[in-house]
Amino acid sequence: MAGLLHIGTSFIPSSSSVINPKSSSPSLPSVRSTKKTQICAKVREIFMPALSSTMTEGKIVSWIKSEGDKLSKGESVVVVESDKADMDVETFYDGWLAAIMVEEGGVAAVGSAIAYLAETEDEIEAARSKANSSSGASSAAPAAVAPEKTLEAPIAAVQPPPLAAPAAPAVIAASSIHPASEGGKRIVASPYAKKLAKDLNVNLSSVVGSGPMGRIVAKDVEAAAAAPVVASADVSSGLKASSAAASPGVALGSVVPFTAMQGAVSRNMLESLNVPTFRVGYTITTDALDALYKKIKPKGVTMTALLAKATALALAKHPVVNSSCRDGKSFTYNSSINVAVAVAIDGGLITPVLQDADKVDIYSLSRKWKELVDKARAKQLQPHEYTTGTFTLSNLGMFGVDRFDAILPPGTGAIMAVGASEPSLVATKDGRIGVKSQMQVNVTADHRVIYGADLAAFLQTLAKIIEDPKDLTF
Repeated sequence: MAGLLHIGTSFIPSSSSVINPKSSSPSLPSVRSTKKTQICAKVREIFMPALSSTMTEGKIVSWIKSEGDKLSKGESVVVVESDKADMDVETFYDGWLAAIMVEEGGVAAVGSAIAYLAETEDEIEAARSKANSSSGASSAAPAAVAPEKTLEAPIAAVQPPPLAAPAAPAVIAASSIHPASEGGKRIVASPYAKKLAKDLNVNLSSVVGSGPMGRIVAKDVEAAAAAPVVASADVSSGLKASSAAASPGVALGSVVPFTAMQGAVSRNMLESLNVPTFRVGYTITTDALDALYKKIKPKGVTMTALLAKATALALAKHPVVNSSCRDGKSFTYNSSINVAVAVAIDGGLITPVLQDADKVDIYSLSRKWKELVDKARAKQLQPHEYTTGTFTLSNLGMFGVDRFDAILPPGTGAIMAVGASEPSLVATKDGRIGVKSQMQVNVTADHRVIYGADLAAFLQTLAKIIEDPKDLTF
C-alpha cells in the first residue's frame, strides 16, 4: 500500500545536563542550565501519491475516514484511482483527520495536498484554518514553502513535485460525518462495489456483503440492484418493468471527459505512433488444442492460459521476439517471459501480466489468470501486475472476430492479435478436402529490433506447439 503522510522538523532540542569533570564530590552533578523542551505544533499535509510511474494526477474514489476521525499508523485513509487501478492509501503517522481538501470524485495532481492531519485533537482547528487559507490562496506547488515556515509545514516527500497546480478543492464540509461513512457507520466494500453502487443507485447500508469478513463486493451490489426490479414486476403492471429496463444510457451529443484510465490509454497509443511497426499474419490449425482444452477444462484450465503458455514456450525459442527497445539506440533481451493479456473492463482496457509463463504449469497459470481478471475488474491490480509484460496477447476471438491488428504497447517488442477458431475447408497433402478448425493470428512488432524472418520463425514454432500441444501440460 502507498503511504501519504510525511513530517518536517518537530522538536527544538533543550540544553542537556553537564557533569563537572573536576568535581570530587560524590554528590549528584550540578546542572548548568535547564530549559523546557518546546514542541512545535504538527499539522501535516496529506499528499496525492504517485501510484504508478505514468501517473500525473489521481482521483479520489472514496474517503475511508471522515473529518475528525482518529487515525493510527498503517491505517487506510482514502481510496485513490490511478490511471489503472484503485488503491487504498495508508497513513505513516498517528493523528486526527482534520480537514479534507479534495472530496470524493475530485482530481488532484500528484504531490498536491488533499487533506490535513493534526497530531492531537487540540490542533484540529489550527489544521482546518490552514486548510481554509490554502483553499482561498492561489494554487502553488507544495514544495514552495517559505523557509521561516518549515517547522510547521511538512517536507513534501512525494516525488516528483506536481506537474500542474492541484484541481480546485471543494469547500470542506462543515459536518463531521463524511458521505462515505453512511451516517457515521463504516461501510466495508470494495472500491468497485462503491462505484457500482453509485452508478446503480444502490444504498450500501442495505446490502449484505458476501466477501471476506462480510465485505461488500460487486456481485452483491448487482444483486441488490436487480431485486427491486423483480419485485415491481410481481406487483405492478408491465409498464413499470419496461420503464425500469429502459434506464437512461448514453446522452447523445454530450461531451464526456476521459477517465484516468482512458487518459493513460490515449497517451500510450500516441507514444506507440513513434515506433516503426510491421505486421505478419499466420493461420494455425486448432483441432488438437480444442481437444486438449475440452479434456482439461473441468480442472479449471482456461483457453487464455493455454494460449499464453503456448506463446511463452515459443518465445523461449525466439528471445528476440521477447525483447524491447526503449531508447532507440539499443534493445534488451528480457530475462523473463511475462505474457500480458488485454482485458476489457468498465471504462477502459488493462493488461494483467502472467509472469514467467514459460515456467509455470498450466493449472497454476489458469488459477493465476482468474485471480488477475477478478482483481482487474475490481480495479485492485498492483502496478507490478500490469506494467511488467514483455509480450502482449489480445484475443477478440470470443466475439467472433476472425482477424484484426493490434497496436504495439510502448516499451515492448511485439503484440499478437488472436482471432476466432472456426471450421474451414482445407486441402490435405494427398489432394483431399477436409474440414479443420483454424484461427488467424497477426503479430505487430517493432521493426527496429524484430525483422520479418524473426516473426515468421516464431509463428512457425507457435503453430507447431498449438497443433501438437502435448508440451502445454508439463
